[in-house]
Amino acid sequence: MKVPFSPPRIDDVVIKEVTDALQSGWITTGPRTKEFEKRIAAYCDVPHVVCVNSASAGLELILRWYGVGPGDEVIIPAYTYAATANVVMHCGATPIMIDAEDDFNISALKIKKAITPKTKVIIPVDIAGFPCDYDLINALVHEPEIQKMFIPATEEQEKLGRILVLADAAHSIGAVYKDKKSGKLTDISVFSFHAVKNLTTAEGGAICLNLPQVFDTEEVYKSLCIKSLHGQTKDALSKMQIGNWKYDIVEAGYKCNMTDVLAAIGLVELERYETDMLPKRKQIFDAYSNAFKQYDQFIIPPYETREKISSYHVYLLRIKNISEAERDEIMQRIFEQEVAVNVHFVPLPMFSFYKENLGYDIHDYPIAYKNYAAEISLPVYYDLSDEQVEMVIDSVLKAVGIQK
Repeated sequence: MKVPFSPPRIDDVVIKEVTDALQSGWITTGPRTKEFEKRIAAYCDVPHVVCVNSASAGLELILRWYGVGPGDEVIIPAYTYAATANVVMHCGATPIMIDAEDDFNISALKIKKAITPKTKVIIPVDIAGFPCDYDLINALVHEPEIQKMFIPATEEQEKLGRILVLADAAHSIGAVYKDKKSGKLTDISVFSFHAVKNLTTAEGGAICLNLPQVFDTEEVYKSLCIKSLHGQTKDALSKMQIGNWKYDIVEAGYKCNMTDVLAAIGLVELERYETDMLPKRKQIFDAYSNAFKQYDQFIIPPYETREKISSYHVYLLRIKNISEAERDEIMQRIFEQEVAVNVHFVPLPMFSFYKENLGYDIHDYPIAYKNYAAEISLPVYYDLSDEQVEMVIDSVLKAVGIQK
């Protein structure tokens, strides 16, 4: 491919930091992971952050911490990656899918109709890094009639006294909503640091705790650290202190801690994220928008409004008045020009597991399907050159039959 879709940024600075971590003798959860947690917390202006090995693990860890289980319902968008729904299934709960709005995000106005006494959590997803309408969602769970409907079943649920809002912010580190950074927009948010994300640690994720004052977030942080390491009361770093080897197992926890090798990459990327990575991605978004807005055939994705600033994670270009099959043909013509493109995302009700096993029907989510059928994700990554950006633009125009 002349233009790959989303290769990670691996340069000499990253290689040196990883090498230093390897040579330090400390490669599992240790000082770099703890430092990375503190720096993310400072960046997002939240009290505590727990780093884990994936955003999926982070989402499931919070669902289990909050006591979500069989008989419970969790509201999610139909338009998202499978992880958002899969973690709900892992807990034995039922995902309740909601249609999208034109900006690809969950329809905040349709959430209310889906709330029942079984609802324990709402998981909004910041598709492509564009924040959801958090004021509407946060206000919804505080409405007296909604709170009255809530039936707590655990100590954590009693303490909060309402539906938990858990942001799947896998795409949106660095995004801004009403002058607040993603991570601070609701009760708890979870980032992804997967290889294709803006800020990568190869694999990894982070849980940002922004719970109300009724919770001791330091205690919640400690609880999640224990839960992420087999229910063990001390991690390897703690046990290495002289005479501190004894530990206890207080629950049948999980194994999803982040390692210092991964955190080493994250520390480099976070240091230069705001001044280097985000401006470069915005430059690419602007170049695409300036090129495609000249033609009536295209719908430019929203990424900057008066209240919202995206993290510029995925450029979701839509082509007007085409079918899903026509979109696929256009993508094939782009691929033939050695330019990689993608689709974000196939709506969950279209997958065999959710359609055939659980009975979800894409016809119940018309806006999600309409967005999906017309959408093509264009390459956006740090090392994408101006020449390659022009190649992408030319390949799209040629594929839809437009001569420059």
